[in-house]
Amino acid sequence: MSYLRPHRLEDALDWLAAESPLVMAGCTDIYPLHQTPSLDGPLLDITGLDELRGISTVDGWRRFGAATSWTDILRADLPAAYGGLKAAAREIGGVQIQASGTIGGNLCTASPAGDSIPCLMTLDAEIELVSHRGARRLPLADFLTGPRQTACGPDELVTAVYVPSDSETGTGGFEKLGARRYLVISIAMTAARLTIANGRIEDAAISVGACAPVAVRLAEIEAGLRGMACDLAGDFIRDSRSGIRAALSPIDDVRGTAGYRRDAAAEIVVRLVERLCEDFG
Repeated sequence: MSYLRPHRLEDALDWLAAESPLVMAGCTDIYPLHQTPSLDGPLLDITGLDELRGISTVDGWRRFGAATSWTDILRADLPAAYGGLKAAAREIGGVQIQASGTIGGNLCTASPAGDSIPCLMTLDAEIELVSHRGARRLPLADFLTGPRQTACGPDELVTAVYVPSDSETGTGGFEKLGARRYLVISIAMTAARLTIANGRIEDAAISVGACAPVAVRLAEIEAGLRGMACDLAGDFIRDSRSGIRAALSPIDDVRGTAGYRRDAAAEIVVRLVERLCEDFG
C-alpha cells in the first residue's frame, strides 16, 4: 500500500495525476463505504494541506477550504444566512464526527441525503476544483451529477466551497426528518434562506434533500414567496404542497416510501418557512 500526506498542494496534484489515489480527509464516509478492516492504496491524505482548511473572504466571496471541519464551521462567526448550514452541521454525526468530517468530503460523497447540500444550495455555493490543467468553479447543482456522482475529474481535487456575498443576506434554517433525533440518515430534509424586511419576504431560497438523486431547489415556490407578507406565507406554502411533491422524485427504501417522502418533505417545508417568518418577520 502506498500512502502520501503532502504539505504542498503541488505535491498532492502531482501524486493525484500519477497514481489516481483515493483522496482522504476525515474518513467519516470512506470507512463505512468500504467496510473493510483496512484500505488498499494508493491513498492521498490531504489533512496536511493548510490551504484547504479555514474560512476566509476573497473578492466578494466567502471561502470554505475543502478540509474545513464541521466543528470549525460551528465555531465560526458567520452571518445569519448560514443558520441552516450550522444547524445541519449539528446533525452530522456526533461531536467526534463533526470534528473529523469535512465540508469537501460531504460534497464529494454526493449522497442524496447529505445534510449540508440543501443548505449550500440555498447559499448559491460554487465548488472549486484544481488540477495541473488549472482551476475551475462549478455551481453546486452542476458539480453533483447523480447519487454518489460528481463532475470532479480523476486528476482534480476539490479545494474549496465559495459563497457569494449576495447570498449572505437573510436568515437560514434547516429541518430534517429521521427515524430518531440524532445520528440518523434523513428521510427528508429541507433548507431555506429568507430575506425579510418590514414583515415582507424580499427574497427566498428553498431546497429539499433526500427526495431526489440530488437536492432540488424549489424555484417556483421561491418566486411565489418573493414580495409576500410573512403572515400569508404559511397558507401559500400549504396551498403549494402539490407543487412541492411534483418537484421531487424520491425512491422507496427501508427508511420510507416515495409517497411518504413527498408528503413529509412538503410538510417540513411548510414548517420551516413558517418558523423563519415567525422568528424574523
